[in-house]
Amino acid sequence: MTSEPTSEGTSEPTSEATSEGTTSHDIPLPDGLARAIAEDWEPAPRMPHPASPSGDPAAGVASYAKNRAQLSAALPGALVVVPAGVAKVRANDTDFAFRASSAFNWLTGETVEGAVLVLAPTGAGSHRASLYVREYAGPGEAGYFTNRRYGALWVGNVPSVVETSEVLGLEVRPLSELAADVRGLGREQVMTLPGLDPLVDDLLPGAAGSASSELLKRTIDELRLVKDEWEISQLQAACDATTRGFTDVVAEIPAVLAAGGRRGERWLEGTFWRRARKEGNDVGYTSIVGAGRHATTLHWWRNDGDLAEGQLLLADMGVEVDSLYTADVTRTMPVSGQWTPAQRQLYVAVLEAQQAGIGEVRAGADFLAAHRAAMWVLADHLHSWGILPVTADVSCGDDVEAPGAGLHRRYTLHGVSHLLGLDVHDCAAARDETYRNGNLAAGCVLTVEPGLYFQPNDLSVPAEWRGIGIRIEDDILVTDGDPVNLSGALPREPDEITAWMRDAQSRPVTP
Repeated sequence: MTSEPTSEGTSEPTSEATSEGTTSHDIPLPDGLARAIAEDWEPAPRMPHPASPSGDPAAGVASYAKNRAQLSAALPGALVVVPAGVAKVRANDTDFAFRASSAFNWLTGETVEGAVLVLAPTGAGSHRASLYVREYAGPGEAGYFTNRRYGALWVGNVPSVVETSEVLGLEVRPLSELAADVRGLGREQVMTLPGLDPLVDDLLPGAAGSASSELLKRTIDELRLVKDEWEISQLQAACDATTRGFTDVVAEIPAVLAAGGRRGERWLEGTFWRRARKEGNDVGYTSIVGAGRHATTLHWWRNDGDLAEGQLLLADMGVEVDSLYTADVTRTMPVSGQWTPAQRQLYVAVLEAQQAGIGEVRAGADFLAAHRAAMWVLADHLHSWGILPVTADVSCGDDVEAPGAGLHRRYTLHGVSHLLGLDVHDCAAARDETYRNGNLAAGCVLTVEPGLYFQPNDLSVPAEWRGIGIRIEDDILVTDGDPVNLSGALPREPDEITAWMRDAQSRPVTP
């Protein structure tokens, strides 16, 4: 990482432009030298706006405008302030890569740190939308050279207010004007999302943590339950890139084994991340790459295990495309390219459960229908194998999640579905009656992901099954007819998986 030639620590007075963003160990830079360095620059080359919508730009802009109109109609008369958020510190003076809040992105398409959307009521039942973005120091300003956070020489020639407006199709103003503009607006009902940006929290202290904030979160997430055509196209693109990333991972397995397999999980995690960074913004969540018994840990994020012949590999990964929509897909495969009889037997049971769950996904069905169908299949198999003492038809009171008297849950552990979109667990603030206990509508996208997990220390299952974890997950679009598997390009049948592995491993990984 480069050391910053900024001005803090000098004996001369320093201006805000030259001192902002410095640390106590920076090389001194007197104001006179800073002014001299600021001279004789041409305008910097124009950079593409990072918020340029993927695919059809017009469709993306129209989608964001529609989202703002929906929120405006849902909250008439309210002053709504939605921040993108600010970067979070990783260690000392280094930050995590910034990712805009999902609510803000859904309303604007913007992705830069510190931006703020203001929806000001007009008095006619609608709102005026204004996006506030920071203006970075450019050529001819001392901060261009000295300011590591907001100097364009350091972070790139960030698009201007005018350029941002051209891309996003809405009014854009300098962030420096936000405070004065908001103070000049009526405040009978003010709504914001607190905890994302200290500037906004300080500006609207009465709104942070109030019931109106919870109402705003809930309203936005319930409006996001159903995806429009453009959003679905983004999720399809995320699934397609994820398919290529999985294929990259499979292709790398022989090389990992040939090198001894040490920390093979991390190598494969990095392989997928490379695809995510090439074709999108990043991974949508920390990848889970579990070999052998690590597959029985639901959120195995350490990914520091070895890879060896005879293991099963469970990989739960998703590409987040540039518009920030993410896939969420899991495949389980034999590391050696061939199933053992026990592995195949258990895998087929999970596949049958997933197929039963997907079959229940349609408009008008209740959200838990897929879960119930998949759990019944797994409980039935567990009973037939002698693991459960009762049949799948035996319920546990009124518990809809409990075929086999609920005893199956020792081995299935988690629910089968969650909604998917900008967040991997999307629309989390929606009420139970509209989400978990509600009905599906055409345009909803959800995962169907049953699993079986036999812990290495579980004496209730045969010894040869202990340490085996299997999950199969796909991203399913709800329609008025049959469900659409957005991630269906990845094979699921056991023989198709081994054929896919052989094909992928016969060819080099290519960009």
